[in-house]
Amino acid sequence: MGAFGDPVLKELLAAKGLIVGGWIVLALVAEQWRPAAPAPLALAGYGVSWFARWGRNLGFFVLNSALSALFVLPLTAWAALAAPWSRADLVGLAVPAWAWLPIDIVLLDFWIYWWHRANHEWPFLWRFHEVHHRDRHLDATTALRFHFGEVALSALARAVIILAFAIPLTSVIVFEVLLLLATVFHHANWRVPPRLEAALARVIITPSRHWVHHHNVRADTDSTYGTIFSFWDRWLGTTTPTQRAVLMPLGVEGKDELPLLALIVAPARARENTRENS
Repeated sequence: MGAFGDPVLKELLAAKGLIVGGWIVLALVAEQWRPAAPAPLALAGYGVSWFARWGRNLGFFVLNSALSALFVLPLTAWAALAAPWSRADLVGLAVPAWAWLPIDIVLLDFWIYWWHRANHEWPFLWRFHEVHHRDRHLDATTALRFHFGEVALSALARAVIILAFAIPLTSVIVFEVLLLLATVFHHANWRVPPRLEAALARVIITPSRHWVHHHNVRADTDSTYGTIFSFWDRWLGTTTPTQRAVLMPLGVEGKDELPLLALIVAPARARENTRENS
């Protein structure tokens, strides 16, 4: 696609890979050094195999990397180039050029708040998103564990937003970098100093808040939908009073973890995977 011939976009995509890859490695190392809960390599005593977990989670990462190259990136680039109007058509010159990037980041994060919420409230979408929540422990690899069906549906929904608001591809890539950094951060099993985490939680989603989202109690699972910014949940009333406990049970209420192949086909097993039957 022509957009990928732009040297600036090529540099952004290369930087994205380096930044996110380095951040994941750093998170995995930090989890062994200062874990908040039992470290991934010490999970055998808690009935969880770190090797099996990483195999499942990284298996989805490989599948989604292929999907990104073949579908998500081309679709996103097409949407960014095919918008039926320009920013000038929408608001004229009322917004200076430098302001568009932060506006786009906030807009896309507001969209992903609603998309995440829909994945919990709409039974069809939950079939795919449940795969992410079945993980019975959290670490940086959980941030990579999303069913490729969910990734494809998310890309389609986001393309509509990109088209509607004429969001340029550069803004989308910068947002994706921030999104991936935030996702790894709040899934990671690392100990953040309480005062620092409390300060960060006023603006962004932190590990303590997101771990409660993975609590295997439905009332907590269906809360705290923010991905980067935490204020959407406060403003829209989707917080929970539950506080994170070190060994709080994680996963999906009433359901067990599954092997990788079973997770891949799980969304197709409608009767087993709809929320009404959980």
